[in-house]
Amino acid sequence: MPFITGNGSEEGELYHAQIHLYKHVYNFVSSMALKSMMELGIADIIHNHGKPITLSELASALKLHPSKIGVLHRFLRLLTHNGFFAKTKLQLQNGKEEIAYVLTPPSKLLIKSKPTCLAPIVKGALHSSSLDMWHSSKTWFTEDKGHTLYETATGVSFWDYLNGEPDSLVMFQEAMAADSHMFKLALKECKHVFENLGSLVDVGGGTGVVTKLINEAFPHLKCTVFDLPNVVANCSGNKNLSFVGGDMFNSIPSADAVLLKWVLHDWDDELSLKILKNCKEAISGKGKEGKVIIIDIAIDEESDDRELTELKLDYDLVMLTMFNGKEREKKEWEKLIYEAGFSSYKITPICGFKSLIEVYP
Repeated sequence: MPFITGNGSEEGELYHAQIHLYKHVYNFVSSMALKSMMELGIADIIHNHGKPITLSELASALKLHPSKIGVLHRFLRLLTHNGFFAKTKLQLQNGKEEIAYVLTPPSKLLIKSKPTCLAPIVKGALHSSSLDMWHSSKTWFTEDKGHTLYETATGVSFWDYLNGEPDSLVMFQEAMAADSHMFKLALKECKHVFENLGSLVDVGGGTGVVTKLINEAFPHLKCTVFDLPNVVANCSGNKNLSFVGGDMFNSIPSADAVLLKWVLHDWDDELSLKILKNCKEAISGKGKEGKVIIIDIAIDEESDDRELTELKLDYDLVMLTMFNGKEREKKEWEKLIYEAGFSSYKITPICGFKSLIEVYP
């Protein structure tokens, strides 16, 4: 579809196309500026300042050399344009005005003292290993192998890399935990999902951030966090919260319900089908009252707005290139669910861009 221009001229169309192309070429600059802001702790400084902060005050708090004040201003200008800060005017004692900066809802998600801090997501997603692999994309496209882009670039799978790099494993777990804290907000929306359950196993539950939130909201619910032995080895629970090591591709502990949060998008259809069949076996003791609770993305280009769709499609390529996984459209979820032997399902949007998918035997 051709670009629509003001005067309809060929030159105008070319200029518009150039702007569109350059914008996407240089989008990485906005990402890296955001990463720099996170690493400097600018959101924390403004938050702790307790009121709008001027450029000179921020530079002083950061202990910047005077030569970098102009650099800071230019970073703030881009980040303000992108919605991470807002500007206001302060009235000085001499009658003059000075520009000051305040946080906006997106930058408040980077305050490290807040439970909803998503700084670990920024750190993990923009880690050098995640970015450098893209330089190997041409090789990846032209080789006749089942490797992920990450494997083509590094020679090892992402999971093997994590298992061999303790610091990177911690960074990954921190990112997953940060994302999981947002689930506390969603719990208010979907209390009915857990109310009539006696037991729940959180498959791939990591260090148990989500399970602990569920356990706090539903103290009667017997919860089990199920993950690889090395992930849960040092985790401790309570009377109704336990940690079990194992392999979800072999078997899953029995429960009234199985929770799969951010799990199935890591795997292709064949392996996801295996996981779902093991989930069906795990809830078989509950009969028709059992269920599988999936929290993942459901792509819906017809109903979602452009910005939301772009985020979901970005996630899809992350899953593809890192794990050979995928984000699924609704029809793909339906096919996978029915092939696993389930009889029905229900999809409900939660957490802004994710979906709650309840699957029944």
